[in-house]
Amino acid sequence: MSDLDPVIHAPARLRVVAALAALPPDEEITFPKLQKLLEMTAGNLSTHVRRLEDAGYVQVTKTHAGRRPATYLTLTTAGRRAFEDYTTTLNDLLRGAGA
Repeated sequence: MSDLDPVIHAPARLRVVAALAALPPDEEITFPKLQKLLEMTAGNLSTHVRRLEDAGYVQVTKTHAGRRPATYLTLTTAGRRAFEDYTTTLNDLLRGAGA
């Protein structure tokens, strides 16, 4: 049995990945919208997003909406796979604990 992915396993990063995994694969969410959804400070969310981005799990796109900067987040294919593997491993652990 595999170990749980330590990048995703941190509670805040798990919440970020789970929220992004709930989006369709080709859909993005703005940083402020995700921040509000998860009720996290901008600094805390930014730190966790950076760690997920460094792991290749999250893609961050910075652009402008008119004159205002805008940051969009999406789960990469590798991130989606890592989350699927994480949930499978967690379910296996839980089933094993009940045996």
